[in-house]
Amino acid sequence: MLPADWIPHRRDDGELLGWIRPEGDDWVAIDVLGRPASDAVDWLDAEAALEAVGLAWLADVWMLDGEAQEPLRVRFVEVTPPTAEAGRIVVKADDFGDMQRPPAERLVLPWPAPETLRPARAGDPDGRTIAR
Repeated sequence: MLPADWIPHRRDDGELLGWIRPEGDDWVAIDVLGRPASDAVDWLDAEAALEAVGLAWLADVWMLDGEAQEPLRVRFVEVTPPTAEAGRIVVKADDFGDMQRPPAERLVLPWPAPETLRPARAGDPDGRTIAR
C-alpha cells in the first residue's frame, strides 16, 4: 500500500502522473514507477517535475538488465501502483509491433520498479543488429 502521506498528482484529464510526498519542509515528486522525479523542492516545483516528466516515456523502449546475457529491450504492458494489493509492473520483450510473431513473454516486476529496469541508453542492443 502507498504511504498515507503520498498525495496523488493528476493531469487535467485525471490521469495519474505520480505522487508528491513530504520530506521535511519540502516535497519530492514520485513517478508512476515509484521512483523519485525530483529532489526535495517546494510544492510547485514538485508538481512541475511530474508535469515535465508526463507519461509519454511509458511508450519508449526500456531495458531490463539481468534477464539475458545482454540487456533485454522491453516495452511496458502494465503499471499498477499498490492499492489494497501489492503493485506490479508488467513488461514484454520488444517485438517491434510484429503481429506475425507469437506473443512475447511477459515479465512481472515488483512495484516500485527495480533498478534493473532502466531507460535505454547509447550502446544498448538495438534489436535490429545481428551480432556474429
